Amino acid sequence: MTKKRPLFKPRQTGTVVSGILEDMKVPALSLLFLILFSFCRPGSVMAAPLVDEVREQLRSLLEDAAPAVELPGIRQLLVNPRLRQFYRQRNHVPAWMNNLGLTTMAHQLLDVLRASGDKGLCSDHYHLQELEPLVRYEADSLRSEVLFDARYQALIDLLLTDAYFGYAVDISGGRIPPVAGQRRKGLDRLVPYLEKALGSGQITAGLERLEPRQPGYLALRDELQRLRALSAYGGWPTVPAGEVLRPGMRDERLPVLRNRLFFGGDLQPYAAWDEKNYGPETEQAVRRFQLRHGLREDGVLGTMTLAELNLPVEARIRQISYNLQRWRSEPDSFGGRSLQVNIAAFRLDVVENGETVMSMPVVVGTPYRKTPNFSAQLRYLEFAPFWYVPKTILREDKLPIIRRDPGWLTRHHYEILSWVGKGERLLDPEKLDWSKIHADNFPGILRMRPGPWNPLGRVKFMFPNRYAVYLHDTDSPQLFDRNARLFSSGCIRVERPLDLAEYLLQSLDGWDCERILAAMNSDRTLKVDLPEPIPVHIFYWTAWVDSGGRVQYRPDVYQRDADLEIAWEKRLPQQDTAPQLAGQ
Repeated sequence: MTKKRPLFKPRQTGTVVSGILEDMKVPALSLLFLILFSFCRPGSVMAAPLVDEVREQLRSLLEDAAPAVELPGIRQLLVNPRLRQFYRQRNHVPAWMNNLGLTTMAHQLLDVLRASGDKGLCSDHYHLQELEPLVRYEADSLRSEVLFDARYQALIDLLLTDAYFGYAVDISGGRIPPVAGQRRKGLDRLVPYLEKALGSGQITAGLERLEPRQPGYLALRDELQRLRALSAYGGWPTVPAGEVLRPGMRDERLPVLRNRLFFGGDLQPYAAWDEKNYGPETEQAVRRFQLRHGLREDGVLGTMTLAELNLPVEARIRQISYNLQRWRSEPDSFGGRSLQVNIAAFRLDVVENGETVMSMPVVVGTPYRKTPNFSAQLRYLEFAPFWYVPKTILREDKLPIIRRDPGWLTRHHYEILSWVGKGERLLDPEKLDWSKIHADNFPGILRMRPGPWNPLGRVKFMFPNRYAVYLHDTDSPQLFDRNARLFSSGCIRVERPLDLAEYLLQSLDGWDCERILAAMNSDRTLKVDLPEPIPVHIFYWTAWVDSGGRVQYRPDVYQRDADLEIAWEKRLPQQDTAPQLAGQ
């Protein structure tokens, strides 16, 4: 992970105050003169009010083509149009200080920024490396009645404002683009939002209102805070490697295993904590752990279970942080009724008013043909569907076979629907010159006829989208017995299509189970529109809290956690030449 470089370069000698005056070319004797004779107590008649001095410095920094004061690295901060708009609208009056120094609201904001790690954010993104020493020296200067240059007071104000905007964008999910089918949350009114918060003195409460309130987000955030506290005390123990451990066996590692299961919430303390026998209580705890991590639930401590147990708590903290970011980019509500697919869990849930009323396993795309995460509206069902072969599959899978044996098409229930002319006209594959045909000049549409051989099975559930992804039945039900179900070309295969069809058509007269079965087993394609569209949300959660309050983890099968980390790091400003603050 790329480490953010601080904004200012350390000086070789001297304090912040002397460093400031060094920038201004003030001799050392002048420093002594200023300390002894410049009256900087609040209300002193001999000094201009601090706010007026800082205001002038802010105006100079933000508006002058060549600012009267040049601070190393400051120009990179000043290119933010939101920052310039904010200070212009307030006539460059500082936002976070008055004639007594930093305001209570400034300290509210600093407290929020310091606690950003508990929300899955990175405090380094909000100038804390630069702000902390500045704030400390500002406080020291007030206590000592030593002049603290207005330029650095202005810098504190700028950094705090920029940190506020950055945090507000991050906590509301605006940093990462929303998934397809969802709107970006409105972040264009952050300037008036901050002004309103400053006017009411409610900085903390205002930022809390930008954070998601979805129960799933809040529960996952609570788990993050628990794990961060656990990490501060050293994390959970590592279970030593050894032979595969099965119920009934005796092993010296069992006390450590129980301790690890306790820290994960899978085992409660009991009298036989140091017992070396693998008894029923420990077996049930291992099964609970396996179930929460998407492992085969057999109670056996094998290689995969041991590897999941021994992932450090810091890895789980990062995993939860990625998923909190996903929550922040989601809408505030998924609707009263929706279908929700979790790609990483290989599962479909039917949700009504936050409660899961139906759940089933699904098969998703391979790592080479990944199922995208997006939202759309389910509008109709299609019984006895044709399978229209996508261009990618035509090019990579089908054409090499057809060129070798054109008769393969007919034997495997494929047909070519011509592009030319009105109505449906089928082409004879035996009469085509396949040596000259490729995916880009294919003479029509390659499709497979309805039937038990069709990979779409007997019904598909259609929610039009740019990815041509939909839910459907399958001709390979045995794949649902697998633990990791990554076998499709991007579409989502459902284990119980009949149950799902019954649920979706329950409000349509005449569409009972018998009629649905007849339509599924027909050789005639039939389209049935839903009375009203139903939202479909295709998620990628690798960590979440289920309806029973259990924290679930899944492997990052598509490497999207890793991609999210890269995208998150790209949001940092590039500061390859920016020096660091004096005194850091």
